[in-house]
Amino acid sequence: MKVKVPYGEKDAFEIDVPTNQLVGVYNPNAVKKPDAVSVITKALAHPIASASFDDFIDTDKKIVFIVNDGTRPTPTAEILKIIYPKIKHKNISFIVATGVHRAPTEKEYRFIFGNEIYQDLKRRNLIHSHDSKHDPMTYLGKSKNGTEMYLNKIVTEADRVVPISSIEPHYFAGYTGGRKSFLPGVAAYKTISENHHLALMDAARAMNLKGNPVHEDMMDAMKVIKGLNIFAIETVLDSDHDIYAVTTGDLNGSFYAGIDKAKEVFGVQIPHKADIVISAAPYPMDVDLYQSQKALDNGKLALKPNGILILVATCRTGIGPKPFYNLLSSEKTAEGVLKKIDQSWHLGYHKAAKMAQIDTWASTWAVTQLTDEQMKNVHFKPFHDLKVAFTEALAQKGKQASVIILPAGSLTVPEVSKA
Repeated sequence: MKVKVPYGEKDAFEIDVPTNQLVGVYNPNAVKKPDAVSVITKALAHPIASASFDDFIDTDKKIVFIVNDGTRPTPTAEILKIIYPKIKHKNISFIVATGVHRAPTEKEYRFIFGNEIYQDLKRRNLIHSHDSKHDPMTYLGKSKNGTEMYLNKIVTEADRVVPISSIEPHYFAGYTGGRKSFLPGVAAYKTISENHHLALMDAARAMNLKGNPVHEDMMDAMKVIKGLNIFAIETVLDSDHDIYAVTTGDLNGSFYAGIDKAKEVFGVQIPHKADIVISAAPYPMDVDLYQSQKALDNGKLALKPNGILILVATCRTGIGPKPFYNLLSSEKTAEGVLKKIDQSWHLGYHKAAKMAQIDTWASTWAVTQLTDEQMKNVHFKPFHDLKVAFTEALAQKGKQASVIILPAGSLTVPEVSKA
């Protein structure tokens, strides 16, 4: 059976998988496509535990919009097409919730805002990219875990705040969306580091909120922003990155309502785990290895012990944050990396830890645009062609090896069926 696996914005690899070995090709679940404009408009008019959007923006005071950066498929531009005519003459500004990511490129800004609106906002100097290390911050208090909440002053000094986000599985926070617009979105580096340290715990995994220490710390930290006047806009996308659902209003209420919809899309049942798993990070989540790691972490959920996990991601801008790469490349083995993490903690180590943990019980291979040396340094077997990698994997695991393919691995969370 011929299977296409996406690579970058427009390209794809086509591989031939023996039918008797293919367990399945799993994407986010197919769902009915609603009319996006209608769904957005209805959600804005009928929010959860809040006045309507039109009533919320009925003010001459400062309104700050928080938007995701280019590593998320959030349909910010679609939302703005509808709301921008209502807000463009008001006292507004936009902040890009980068967390600890770099500022967007020109191409990414256009993806986030749409060409026309971006040009208008840029001309009026209404866009700021959050800098967790250098922007002025406001201290708001501590979570029960001790996470000190410092948020960007652009947000804390606004009269009203509108986060625009998307809800999909997240490999250690359970789900993106909601509280993540603030932490890590517009939080200080110190705040993000303290929260993300909890990602090393086993309960910090995709689609898990109960007992998830990262999520629970985020939710507890959100109590310190109760003084902010917030109207959240949360979107849930299908496998084509088209809008499936929109929830709005109260930050937590809209988040949990969106999760119910996200489960319908992203939770995928598989009959059993496989010897070989191919997991791709689709555009724009393939921006670098740091972001592409989500596909690796979801892929492991479908992999047998001692199996081969093949990551497919362009990593078009490189590795990502230096602490992440420096840690992985500082030791010759995954066990060495995990030992070093036990001895010290720095932000960026959480992804390295998740990657290294896989290498203790399976083999990780990668098809990327990175150099062979870069891939070897972070404990991948390097490839630049999926056909070559898959052929070698079949040769190594044998003719009876089972195969699972996740073309949108960053967004697909496999679960072994209990039936």
